[in-house]
Amino acid sequence: MKNFSFQPQGVCSREISFSIDDDGKLHNVHFLGGCPGNLQAIGKLVEGADAADIAHILKGNDCGGRGTSCADQLSQALAAAME
Repeated sequence: MKNFSFQPQGVCSREISFSIDDDGKLHNVHFLGGCPGNLQAIGKLVEGADAADIAHILKGNDCGGRGTSCADQLSQALAAAME
């Protein structure tokens, strides 16, 4: 399992950390800062899911007209980690 840390841009969250196992499954998604209830829920919902699928599903999600969101930033972090 590989661990990753990502500094998101344009959102309230200051850091996203997660792990991807050898089968491409996502684990231990944690956000530092941001909306705690919503971001904890995202972590629970994506636990054990295919990282590529989650990156695709969350890509482009917008928060308040910012052009991005914590979920979109997770998508970008996953895409970078899988390169």
